[in-house]
Amino acid sequence: MTPADAELFQQQMGRPPRGVIGVAYRCDHGVPAVVQTAPRLPDGTPFPTMYYLCCKTLNSAVGRMESSGLMARMTQRLANDADLAAGYRRAHESYLATRNALGDLGIDVTAGGMPDRVKCLHVLIAHSLAVGRGVNPLGDEAVDALGDYFAGEAACARLD
Repeated sequence: MTPADAELFQQQMGRPPRGVIGVAYRCDHGVPAVVQTAPRLPDGTPFPTMYYLCCKTLNSAVGRMESSGLMARMTQRLANDADLAAGYRRAHESYLATRNALGDLGIDVTAGGMPDRVKCLHVLIAHSLAVGRGVNPLGDEAVDALGDYFAGEAACARLD
């Protein structure tokens, strides 16, 4: 993460970055939209959320999706679709392996509710954007549900 990235992060989040290892996803304009964090913050506090969505416009769009009831519908689908549940469990295992390679927290908790429920679309979207399509099926679906947000990605580049 460059000093310029850190400044953009602070503009977007209203606070300086903590425990950031690097930028995991940039919008088409080069603005950091997802950062990767260490498993522990500099003070030693465990921080299991490895991929952190840091674009305020994207965070707002995802917040609106969360308030629509999408998480409950996704969680219900996990209970009724064995293939989807297996793919989501693999996403959890992949996330855990990557985080443990950086520093093992000694817990099997990942983020976003994985592997059994959906409790945070911000985390699932950040995961999918950071690692690419095909790893987290519900993260990919949530990215797709953002629709026009990614058409030109103008929202990420504006730091009004």
